[in-house]
Amino acid sequence: MSRAKGISRISLGKARLELHPRTLWVGAVLVLLLLLGTLAQLASGTISIPLPDILLTLLGESSSNRNNLVVWELRAPRAVTGIAVGLALGAAGSVFQSVSRNALGSPDIIGFTRGAAAGAVVQIVFFNAGPVATALSAVLAGLLTALIVYALARRGRTTGGSRLILVGIGVGAFLAAMNTLLLARADIDLATKARVWLSGSLNARTWDDAAPVAIAVILLLPLLAYYSRSLDILEMGDDQALQLGINPEKVRRVVLVAGTVLTAASVAAAGPIAFVALAAPHITSDLVRHARVHVVTSALMGAVLLVGADLLAIYIPVRLATPVGLVTGTLGGAYLLWILTRSRNV
Repeated sequence: MSRAKGISRISLGKARLELHPRTLWVGAVLVLLLLLGTLAQLASGTISIPLPDILLTLLGESSSNRNNLVVWELRAPRAVTGIAVGLALGAAGSVFQSVSRNALGSPDIIGFTRGAAAGAVVQIVFFNAGPVATALSAVLAGLLTALIVYALARRGRTTGGSRLILVGIGVGAFLAAMNTLLLARADIDLATKARVWLSGSLNARTWDDAAPVAIAVILLLPLLAYYSRSLDILEMGDDQALQLGINPEKVRRVVLVAGTVLTAASVAAAGPIAFVALAAPHITSDLVRHARVHVVTSALMGAVLLVGADLLAIYIPVRLATPVGLVTGTLGGAYLLWILTRSRNV
């Protein structure tokens, strides 16, 4: 471990981890906010449970069967799903924006989210499938969409930049129309179920919903963090990367596949949730103020944003349960307009 100008460097074989003081502080604050938000989420709902009782239940020391049922069977799966989906979207948004070199390069903008949603909709409206089959179908459809976008956006031997975004928008528009057609021709009950799912919701999540996306985050977030250094170098240009011994297309393929799987797993677990993948890297960059690809910090920001939006959805004074996707869509639309007015690179 070495230090230079306040930067801590840890070498693990060929991997090198750089820890910047401001990044550590931002990460620590995000972890604290995530813990507080999760506890508030577990305590919120129709049945109000005091925070001390929540802590006792989590520690396994509660004697209340009601509290154990509400926390572990109803609210904990929702909380874990929200955290995992937020982590997945934040990390995916970070690498997609880096590969595309554009502030709008998030999976929901360039069509990968719609591709995963199309696979899940097919499972729901034609087979009435459960969480595992829906998740698998979403991942496969997401990967197929990424492959199509990657192939169409490839120019010569390189991929990336604005061309990737434009191709993704076109493919996404086609998939959105296909989803609408599938819903129009489906059984009305299954179509209603799919429409509710397409709004993006954490309501009534179970451990079966939480498990696939949590596993994807555990396996792929370290991989993306490992490649973040290579992404930093790629942003200086392919020629510079080649001189430093990095294969640009190999790095792009790896991070696009990993980011697509994370996106698809999040879509399968909670439906398409807009703007979290777009906003998390931007807010992280503004807070950290360091020109790097912040995969882990962006993932934490995504989790904080989604948990916060879900808390807001719980407390919105309406009679029906509000899907968190509607909250993120409303707030994210305003945030997108703000980005467009302040950025000269979009």
